[in-house]
Amino acid sequence: MSFKELSLKKEYYSLSDNIVSEFYAPIFKEAVLYKRAVGFFSSSALARIIDGIGNLIGNNGKIQLIASPHLSLEDVNSINEGYDKRGIIHDALINELKPCEEEKLIDKLNALAYLIANEYMDIRIAFVKNNTVGIFHEKMGLMYDVDGNIIAFSGSMNESETAFIKNYEAIDVFESWTSDFDRVLNKENNFDATWNNNEIGIETFDFPDVKETIVKNYLREDRPLPFNNGVIKEKTNNYKARPKKGEPFIPDFIQLYDYQIEAIKKWEENDYCGIFDMATGTGKTFTALAAITRLLSNTNKELSVFIVCPFQHLVEQWVEDMKLFNINPVIGYSASHQKNWKNQLKDQIFRQNLAIQTRKKKFFCFISTNMTFASDYVQEQIKTIKGPILLVIDEAHNFGAKTLITTLTDRFTYRLALTATLDRHFDEQGTQDLINYFGTKCIEYDLHRAIKEKKLTPYYYKPVLVYLTDEERREYREYSRQIAKETRRLKNGKFKLSEKGKFLALQRSRIVAGANGKLDKLIEIITPYKNDSHMLVYCGTAKIEDEDNLEEKRQIDVITKHLGVDLEMRVSQFTSREDINERTLLKKDFVEGNNLQALVAIKCLDEGVNIPSIKTAFILASTTNPKEYIQRRGRVLRLAKGKEYAMIYDFITLPRPIDETAYQSEEEMKLEVALVKNEIRRCIEFKKSAINPIDSDELIYETIEAYHGALGEEFMEELYGEEFSY
Repeated sequence: MSFKELSLKKEYYSLSDNIVSEFYAPIFKEAVLYKRAVGFFSSSALARIIDGIGNLIGNNGKIQLIASPHLSLEDVNSINEGYDKRGIIHDALINELKPCEEEKLIDKLNALAYLIANEYMDIRIAFVKNNTVGIFHEKMGLMYDVDGNIIAFSGSMNESETAFIKNYEAIDVFESWTSDFDRVLNKENNFDATWNNNEIGIETFDFPDVKETIVKNYLREDRPLPFNNGVIKEKTNNYKARPKKGEPFIPDFIQLYDYQIEAIKKWEENDYCGIFDMATGTGKTFTALAAITRLLSNTNKELSVFIVCPFQHLVEQWVEDMKLFNINPVIGYSASHQKNWKNQLKDQIFRQNLAIQTRKKKFFCFISTNMTFASDYVQEQIKTIKGPILLVIDEAHNFGAKTLITTLTDRFTYRLALTATLDRHFDEQGTQDLINYFGTKCIEYDLHRAIKEKKLTPYYYKPVLVYLTDEERREYREYSRQIAKETRRLKNGKFKLSEKGKFLALQRSRIVAGANGKLDKLIEIITPYKNDSHMLVYCGTAKIEDEDNLEEKRQIDVITKHLGVDLEMRVSQFTSREDINERTLLKKDFVEGNNLQALVAIKCLDEGVNIPSIKTAFILASTTNPKEYIQRRGRVLRLAKGKEYAMIYDFITLPRPIDETAYQSEEEMKLEVALVKNEIRRCIEFKKSAINPIDSDELIYETIEAYHGALGEEFMEELYGEEFSY
């Protein structure tokens, strides 16, 4: 059951509410992660953490606990005078862990020791510089369910007998799926920053021997575990066999599909090298994480894992999924919340090499953006690793580029490429280089199969015809003439563009992407949807003329204004200009559909951003690159609750109305035919997996008939082999 199905109050008071049974217990029944800041570190405060937590442990849940040392004035003065801060804090903590003879606390401390010994709970100590009090202005906690919903709470309460029973204490409750979202996000960011020793003014320490002292002093093999409302009544071999801290495992609530299991099996048979070619939305990330777990289990030795993603937001999406698999990576990129990630990477490599010398099994994981991975620092660190390394590349087609292909060296023992479209547009060599490096495809799970097997949403495809204006057509033809001069035919019969030709082709494509007719057509098509929600308007990077002031502006800005002002729709842009926190808020509002009806987006949605609730898409960005338009379609087809099908409006741009082609010269037709070919290819690709493929046939046939002479035999053979008998 999801947190969303719980009925919680916004406030709880210790004298009038049973906070354990009314608040903690029902939440822990569904929780898989608990983050808690308890204030001062003491045996009684730690003991109270146990109440109601049994179900969390039964869910294979984890607990992250932050506490503050209870320092005397003498301790603080000693620290300020330069004495060993860590040593003073350590002694203060140990002093709080004297053997317990109080009957009612023995069982609770025994359970606490059990959780620490079996890697369910981790404790870190946070120290406020030049201060004697706790780590936060408010005590707080965060609980997570399997769907990523978060319940946060804060207030004056510590987990202590006095706080729960004798004092009049209160806590406030916040839910991530409500208007409390930004408050929850702030609390999560504050906790994580403190946990990772990145919070300004706070130092956070890990004291392994303090945890060892807890186990030594309080673990009692002769006593049962007293989890209230929990599923664990006694210690079992199942829990003793759990992986060690930091080692990945597949959580019980994740069930892999047969095709994912088969992909991992084939990857294993290929000596852990290969390609997962899977349609967007079919679970590449989970398949890869399960593959990592499989590799570590089978090799049973030290392993370093490097995961690489093209963008920062994709790194963070991966990190959230990695937590479910018990992987806590070093996160490396310029804006990482792990400000000291370079030192962390270097330290992990040192520990890894030390483990190899002592023959101790060791695992660590580093995740970064493409740019960070290719940096001199990371590449030099990789060279110092002595043991085997697994390289996992997400959106692997990017690594066919000359700037990245050089990083794919023999140093990586195991290799895994993830992609929905491995083929690089106009770059056969780059595509072949990737195949040569990563090996064969372990799975090819295309979109048509994914829809058939109900892993993606069925969709209706509606091509929307738009024509170039006279001026746009003249510019397009002129660019075509110049491009022809920059094109040479290779011995294999294919054509190659010079660098200048590639630049000219980009300029020509912007004419199509920003065709002025698209705005009026969009307003016409979207008006019947003006009161609906969960819509995506996909723009290009071109500039168009704003008819209100005749100035050139970005297409996305003009469209946003017309939808928001003229149609009075609740819209927002989703671009690279919005930071991670802004995007998170936008996604939340979009899912709810009340405050936000439509996202107006550009290229940042091409790769990896997960917004499953999109139901209706208006695609204005007329790309010629199959990789891009296949990914854009995939954004719309992810499964979501209540989403029976998706609707895709694809703006097909032709040089002129079909009935005017009869009056054009052969030369004019040839200068325009590149656009026609690209639009036909995309229309065929989109329609063949749609619910309504026949609805596009008339447009396709009429366009081919009109441009038949200019299309050429090679293109006609391409179509004939797949769709047509012309």
